[in-house]
Amino acid sequence: MSNSYPKMIGLIERLHRRCLDVIKAEIDRLEIRDLNAAQAMILFNIGDRELPMGELIERGYYLGSNVSYNVKKMVENGYVIQTPSPYDKRSLHVKSADKGLEISNRLSALFDWHAEQLQAGLINEGELETTADALARLEGFWSSARHAPPR
Repeated sequence: MSNSYPKMIGLIERLHRRCLDVIKAEIDRLEIRDLNAAQAMILFNIGDRELPMGELIERGYYLGSNVSYNVKKMVENGYVIQTPSPYDKRSLHVKSADKGLEISNRLSALFDWHAEQLQAGLINEGELETTADALARLEGFWSSARHAPPR
């Protein structure tokens, strides 16, 4: 197990970069120049919901300053609508504008097509579920205090 864990950490990092490369290729195919791959992924995570910024950070696993900067840019470019919370004026809510929802829907369709392609022979549904379960357990492990070395 000692070599598997560092190997998996590196693979997770590379997979994230590859996913952003795939998203960038789709944005380029659509000839969109005012949106980057990370912003498109934020739009995908928002989808058709209205979310508090804190929840968006939690759902998307972005750093707070990154999300704030990217949301600001997407508001300026008409992809996102940002409003103060009706309950706490210090908190902001975000939702996709029509332009942003279009990107979210395109990515959703792209990912659905990817799932179909994978299941056509590369990875079956059971393997995807097993991998997702293992990654969810790893996320829980990393989120807990158990990962701190003994004193």
